Amino acid sequence: MAHDPHPAPAEAPENPILRGRHSYDTITDKIASIVLTARTPRHWYVGASIAFCGLMLYLFTASVLVAKGIGVWGNNVPVAWALDIINFVWWIGIGHAGTLISAILLLMKQEWRTSINRFAEAMTIFAVVCAGLYPLLHLGRVWVLYWLMPYPNTFALWPQFRSPLVWDVFAVSTYALVSLIFWFVGLIPDLATLRDRAKTRGAQVAYGFLAMGWRNSAKHWSRYETMYLILAALSAPLVLSVHSIVSFDFAVSLLPGWHATIFPPYFVAGAVFAGFAMVLTLCIPLRKWYRLEDLITDKHLDYMGRVMLATGLIVVYGYAMEAFMAWYSGSPWERFMMINRMLSGPYAYTYWLLLLCNFLAVQFLWMRSVRHSPAALFVVSMFVNVGMWLERFVIIVTSLHRDFLPSSWDMYHPTFWDSGLFVGSIGLFLTLMYIFIRLLPAISIFEVRDLVHKTRGGEAAAGKKP
Repeated sequence: MAHDPHPAPAEAPENPILRGRHSYDTITDKIASIVLTARTPRHWYVGASIAFCGLMLYLFTASVLVAKGIGVWGNNVPVAWALDIINFVWWIGIGHAGTLISAILLLMKQEWRTSINRFAEAMTIFAVVCAGLYPLLHLGRVWVLYWLMPYPNTFALWPQFRSPLVWDVFAVSTYALVSLIFWFVGLIPDLATLRDRAKTRGAQVAYGFLAMGWRNSAKHWSRYETMYLILAALSAPLVLSVHSIVSFDFAVSLLPGWHATIFPPYFVAGAVFAGFAMVLTLCIPLRKWYRLEDLITDKHLDYMGRVMLATGLIVVYGYAMEAFMAWYSGSPWERFMMINRMLSGPYAYTYWLLLLCNFLAVQFLWMRSVRHSPAALFVVSMFVNVGMWLERFVIIVTSLHRDFLPSSWDMYHPTFWDSGLFVGSIGLFLTLMYIFIRLLPAISIFEVRDLVHKTRGGEAAAGKKP
């Protein structure tokens, strides 16, 4: 009887990435073929076309806004902040999961991140782009955006550094820059792989230029690992600082519903919650369309569901503390704000929809069968996406439309232009994601291969058959 040099394992491996028992070449071929294929899948064209229509809507509504001013929006007095700031905070929150998965889980040596960190990082970059455009458009005069930066000028005019809006400029720009560098550095080994496997001269030149002379030498790997860990250490505090500073836009004011010390941790937990929901929203169709179930396994979905459940419970705790402190503070304005928000106000229905999406829907994640079901997880993540948008709507609009002075109370009704800009920003985000999936590896080739090597080496050292 012939001896089989690679017998089948007696039991399933613990590490989910090895479920398919890939060889190194198989992993590289499977991921690189998505980018280097000569025929783009039909579903990519369908999705990219829909996203491109959304991008055109974004450009149209933004052009009208710049030409006519922010009066085309539904903003009024007292609701001067409306969909523009709601969507800004929503997009910034979505961008937090990429840095969390890439940096913090890397520093904590959580190996399950390897199959999802690449497109989570890309999602961070694209979400920050969508978020960063909103404050610029809210200026009305976009062409003077450089006034936000402290630069030497003739009249010695400087930004008001005590304003949290100026803090946002520095926090978001720093977060975007570090995240972009972190994402690009992580791509370099895979860009070299695509350079070596590309068939056309144009692709070889393009990927070769971006690979920056990578030759897979020991010196390159040593410098790369050092740089990657340094960037991860720099990125990790940004997860906590950026959304904390965004929460200061509200927490440093005296307005009932905003003046709360719980906002920084509450906003950070909500950002991770929303970010993981968006990762699942993108990850589940991606693994289905490109048949990546053996690389993005049910175990990865299970872990992401657990993180989403944990952060969701923290967010719900924040809701409970808001209501409790409004009563416990003894402030009549805080009590009125909470009653108006939950019961008697015209926007009370949004609060209960918020609880439906962020509290009741998330309770299904206690069940293992739901966490292992891509369809169920996708539905829950969509509920969370809607719920986190409603959370920002409730915080901003219901606190502003009825403030201290009843004579200034007014309702907020969005117009076609601010609603269209929001739908268009989703189109911008998805367009960038489709371009990324088509031109760059959505899963880190070298990290998955390294994980396979480490796991098989550990099995061999333990006397197991690899």
